[in-house]
Amino acid sequence: MKFKIPRSVLVVIHTPQLEILLIERADGVGWQSVTGSLETEFEGFEEAAIREVREETGIDALESGHHLVPTGTTNHFEIYGRYLHRYPPGTTSNEERGFCLCVPSAMEVRLNPQEHSNWAWHHWTVAAELVFSKTNRDEILRLAQAC
Repeated sequence: MKFKIPRSVLVVIHTPQLEILLIERADGVGWQSVTGSLETEFEGFEEAAIREVREETGIDALESGHHLVPTGTTNHFEIYGRYLHRYPPGTTSNEERGFCLCVPSAMEVRLNPQEHSNWAWHHWTVAAELVFSKTNRDEILRLAQAC
């Protein structure tokens, strides 16, 4: 088994009207924005953000009219116990970098059914309440405040 790298991205996908795309985890944990670990030690955070958005939603972050922006946020958090087996022995924390991706309007997405079971666009106030992760909630609230 290949272990995950304890460095990841969180990408809040939104419209100019601050509708936020949320995807529901297939493992029943709840709703979230796009997240994912770097695949190799050499992959950059922005590269990982572009890849994860494509893998989890089918959206091309580099498409004309889309704007991927690093938020400047770096979060450090303890990895949930149920996921520790995915990381090298002794690894207990993760570094997460934040990104926002503005798309022109709410659109259909294509999920990986092994990872996510549902998707929906919500106003930022609703999205911030629905996500299970504090870092995800904080990133949505920062986005709303910035806009």
